[in-house]
Amino acid sequence: MNKRRPSGFTLVELLIVIAIIGILAAIAIPNLLNAVQRGKQKRTMADMKALATAIEAYHVDNSVYPQAACNPGNFTTPGPFLGTDSFTNLTPTYIAQAPLQDGWGTFFRYNVDAAQANYNVRSLGRNRTANAIRCGTTTDFNDDILFSDGVFLQWPEGTQF
Repeated sequence: MNKRRPSGFTLVELLIVIAIIGILAAIAIPNLLNAVQRGKQKRTMADMKALATAIEAYHVDNSVYPQAACNPGNFTTPGPFLGTDSFTNLTPTYIAQAPLQDGWGTFFRYNVDAAQANYNVRSLGRNRTANAIRCGTTTDFNDDILFSDGVFLQWPEGTQF
């Protein structure tokens, strides 16, 4: 008498595997989403730095900061949004293609003071609304990133929420 054991997995074994996969997914997915947002922040900061380098080079040659195809606003407030036709005076001499949008797909805001001696480039962050500037580091993806006169005044650092 030859008894054959049925091949395959039992219901308990399948449930254990599904539970393990669920636990791993619960741990991995929030970390992955956080990494994606941090990547967008880092890309935004790199683009702001590249744009500012071109603005500074233009300033060296012309002794004024360039207009961005819009009227200069008040230096202490968020400037108008850039558009697809902004900074045509920077290309191709100062930068091959000026980055105009942040990592979240929102156009940067660019501001020059009345004397055209100071400028700032601002990203509105994930929530795409202007938030108060506190200067220093931030820990919220919704906080604005502000680059002014060659330095970051507000930038992301540490664990983000």
